[in-house]
Amino acid sequence: MVFRTVIRATREGAIDRRLIGGGALAFLFGAAALAFGFAPSHAKADDACPAAANPEVITIGTLAPKQSIWGQVFQVWAAAVDKKSDSKLQLKFFYNGQQGDEGGMVGKMKSGQLDGAAITAVGLSKIYKPVLALQLPGTLTSWDLLGTAQSQLHGDFEKGINDAGFSLVGWGNVGLAHFFTKGSGNIVKRPDDLKSTKPYMWRDDVITPVFYQVVGGITPVPLNVTEVLPNLKLSAVNALNAPALAVESLQWGPELDNVNDAVTGVAVGALVFNSKRLGCLPGDLRGILTDTGKFAATALGDKVQNEDTAALGRLEGKMNVVKLGSDDQAAWNAQFKATRTRLGQGTFSTDLIHKIEDIAGVDHS
Repeated sequence: MVFRTVIRATREGAIDRRLIGGGALAFLFGAAALAFGFAPSHAKADDACPAAANPEVITIGTLAPKQSIWGQVFQVWAAAVDKKSDSKLQLKFFYNGQQGDEGGMVGKMKSGQLDGAAITAVGLSKIYKPVLALQLPGTLTSWDLLGTAQSQLHGDFEKGINDAGFSLVGWGNVGLAHFFTKGSGNIVKRPDDLKSTKPYMWRDDVITPVFYQVVGGITPVPLNVTEVLPNLKLSAVNALNAPALAVESLQWGPELDNVNDAVTGVAVGALVFNSKRLGCLPGDLRGILTDTGKFAATALGDKVQNEDTAALGRLEGKMNVVKLGSDDQAAWNAQFKATRTRLGQGTFSTDLIHKIEDIAGVDHS
C-alpha cells in the first residue's frame, strides 16, 4: 500500500511526507522489478578520501527511462535522501543510458567517474561473472525460484562483488522473460523457428550467443539496449527475448506482434556502488542510504513483480499470443539444457550451474 501511494504521489508531482520522514525508497533497474535486501558498504574511509563535500553528490547511472517505474522510484528515493539528510546528501541519476551501456557504466565506476549504477546481470557480469548464471535459460522461471536462488547464493555473489571493489546495495529483478517477434510470418513455437528471424542479442551478454550457437543456423544482431528500438523500427531485428515490463518501458511493444506464453528465464540486476566512494561518505550519510534501502525492500519486490505481470497482460491484449504445447516446450528444454552444458565448459563452473538447476528442479544428468 505504501508503494502504491509513493508511485501515485510521484505521478502527481508530490512526495508522500510519511515516506520521506520514515526513510524512503531505494531500488535498481534492469528493464524494471525487485525483491532485494539492502546491505551497507564494507569499505572503510581511509586517508585517500577527499575532504567531505557539502552537499555530497552521489552519481548513479541507469538504462531506465526517467518516466518509467524505476525512474519514478529513483526520483522518490532522491527526494527522500535530500530531505532526510537536510540536503547534505544528494543523488544524481543519469537516465536512458546517458553514461553509456552497462559495460561503460561499470568502467566509469572503476575509474571513479561514476559512483553507482542500477544494472542488470549483464552489467554485473562485468564485475563478477558468476552472477549472470541466475539468467541460465530454462531454470529460474518463477519469482519464487529466483528468490530461493538469490537467497542461497547471495553470500558468494556479494563476496565476489566486494572483492572486485564494489558494494552490492540491493538485488533487483527486471522480470520474467518471454520471446517476442515482429511480423505475422514470424511465429516462434520451437527454437528452430528462430532460424528465419533476425534476433536481437545484447552485445555484452555471454549466455544468449551460446544458445543461438546450440540451436544453429541463427545469426543474432548484437546491439546495446539503446539501439534496439531504432533497429526494430527498421526491421533490422525482429525477435527478442525479454521481460514484458522492459518491453513496455523501453517502448519496444508497438514494434512487436507476437509473444510466446512460456517463460524462458528471468532477467535480474542490482544496485551497486564503488566501495571506496561509499566508504568515504560520512557515517551518518552512509546510514541514510542504508536506512532508505531497507525501507524499500519488500514494497518494491511486490510492486515490480505485479507490474511485470500486468505489462504482460497488456501486451498479450495487443499481440498474437503463441501458446506452446508440451512437445514445443520439450524442444525448448532440450536446447536450454544443451546451452547450460556448453556454458559449464568454461563460462561458469559446473558446480554453480548444477546448484541453480537443483533449485529449479531441472535435470542436469
